[in-house]
Amino acid sequence: MTIVTVQEAKTHLSRLLAAVEAGESVVVRRGPKVVAKLVPVNHADLPARRFGVAAGLCPAPPLDFFEPLSADEAAEWESS
Repeated sequence: MTIVTVQEAKTHLSRLLAAVEAGESVVVRRGPKVVAKLVPVNHADLPARRFGVAAGLCPAPPLDFFEPLSADEAAEWESS
């Protein structure tokens, strides 16, 4: 287990993450107080991704929304 200060963790985060990926634990302390522990993630403990979670929350515009403007509508836009 490696113990580092917050400043060391900020400076050497990539190196510390490589150590964690290799199976090591890293403890981060602010002064004498331990504030965090970096440990490898057990992917089996993570919830499976659910696709379509937001389905229906943002409805698509009606299909005629994408049609070209009529001459009258285009004239209104250009006069604004």
